[in-house]
Order: sequence, then structure tokens, then C-alpha cells
Amino acid sequence: MKLSRRIKDLTATRLMMLTTMSAFALMIIIGVVLAVKSEQILSGHSLWSLLGSSVWKPMKGEFGFLAFIAGTLAVTALAIVLALPPALMASIWLSEYANSRIRSLFAPVIDLLAGIPPVVYGVWGTLTLVPLISETLAPCFVDFSTGYSLLAGGIVLAIMVIPLMMGLFGELFASIPRDLREASLALGATRWETARRVVVRKALPGIVATVVLAISRAFGETIAVMMVCGNVADMPGSLFNPVYPLPALIANNYGEMMSLPDYESALMLAALILFVIIIAFNVISHAILHRLKQRIA
Repeated sequence: MKLSRRIKDLTATRLMMLTTMSAFALMIIIGVVLAVKSEQILSGHSLWSLLGSSVWKPMKGEFGFLAFIAGTLAVTALAIVLALPPALMASIWLSEYANSRIRSLFAPVIDLLAGIPPVVYGVWGTLTLVPLISETLAPCFVDFSTGYSLLAGGIVLAIMVIPLMMGLFGELFASIPRDLREASLALGATRWETARRVVVRKALPGIVATVVLAISRAFGETIAVMMVCGNVADMPGSLFNPVYPLPALIANNYGEMMSLPDYESALMLAALILFVIIIAFNVISHAILHRLKQRIA
């Protein structure tokens, strides 16, 4: 009996280790394949000229990725700036102020919003948000804007990640022991002070991890952002200028340009750049998260 249990335990351990290593190996394989596919464009152009230029004229052999990288970072940053405050405040209210009936009512709504296909958000943004920006908001700040802009892409992306963040924040706050809240209230703290100084502080590493997950999701979002951001390969000069994120570049052009080896290789390099950006961001974020956990502990 003991031998059988040891064999089962060892088998389960090896299986879990194999699964973990397989996931890591898959990431390495994806990176290697993208690097190999990008070799042709890298052999004809220096990496610095590709990353440092914003001129995109594939038919003339000019491939500059700077505008696409800037567009990706700008849309993602704007989306997180717009999404984090309402998601966090709404989650605090549901966790600390709302009664159980209200929480049970909002929980399936949040799950439903998180499950809506991105194309639905894109259609809504095209029909509602783009005209609103073009006709009402933009004239207050600039002479002209089509509405297909960095602002439209950021708002649509923010609306998409808010349900994801709220769901994770809700689970996070629910895991905080009730005793901590009661001890804070017993010492004379208000409910807001308890939420801010006890609950949020205790959950801070998890909040950072949730933001990292939301940013990773935002980096790779394609369809909805592609439908409202304008898809113009220029550096974003303002919130009302169109942008062209890397995922939209790949989705718009891959398949149509298979007959042009340099163009196909450039799109593979775009995918590799996005892949490296996401990995680098996650590595840096996990390092910050590790330090934050040590400081709080």
C-alpha cells in the first residue's frame, strides 16, 4: 500500500513538472520560430533602423516599427489609466459596502461583460464612440478628427478590461480575513479607512498582479482596437490622432502579403517585437511584485 502511494505521488509530481516544463518550452519554441521567420528582414536591415524609424513603406522596402510600438504602448497605457480607478473603486464598494444581495446581483453581470466577444465592443465603439469623439469631443481641442483615434482605442480597451479586473479584485478582497476588518473598526477606523489602509494594503501584491494580467491582455487585443484606432502608421501626437498598434498591423496584413517575402518577414518581426515586449513587461512586473511582497511582509 505504501509503495503504491509513493508511486502515485511520484507519478503526479513528475507529470506536473513535465506540464510546467512543456509550457516553458512552448514559449521558447514560439520565440525561436518567430526569430527564424524574421531573419530575412533582419539580414537586409539593421535592427536599430527597423526599431528607430517610423517610415512604413513596404513596397519601397522601408520598414519602420517605431510608430507601431508607440501606438501599442500608448493605447495600452491609456486603457489601464482609464480602467484601474473605476475597477478598483467599484470592487471596493462591492466588497466593503454592498450587501450580499447586491454582490450576488453584480457577480453574473461582471462575468457576462468579461465574456462578451471583442468584436462586439469594436462595433459599439465604431457606431457610438467614434462619432461622439469626432462630432462632440474633438472640436473642443483640435481642428479636426475622424474619431478613429488613440482615445477611442483606449476607451474601448479600458471597457474590455474593467470586468476582468473587477472579477479578480473581487476574489482578492474576498480572501482578506474578516478579522482584520473587525480589528480595524474596533480601533475606531471608519469603513473607508479600513478599506484603504487595511484591505487595499493587504491586497496590494494581488492588485499589482491583476494590473499586470490586464496589461498583458490589453497588449494582445486585436479586433476591437483595430476597428476604432484608425490604423495610420504615424506617431501619436495627441489623443485624437489615429494610431496603429502591432496586433492590428499583423491582423490587417498577414495572409494578404504572403507573396512578398520581405513583407511577411516584417510581420513576423512585428509579432516577435510584441512577444518580447510582453515577456519583458511581465519579467519586470514580477520583479517589482516580489520586492513589494517583501516590503509588505
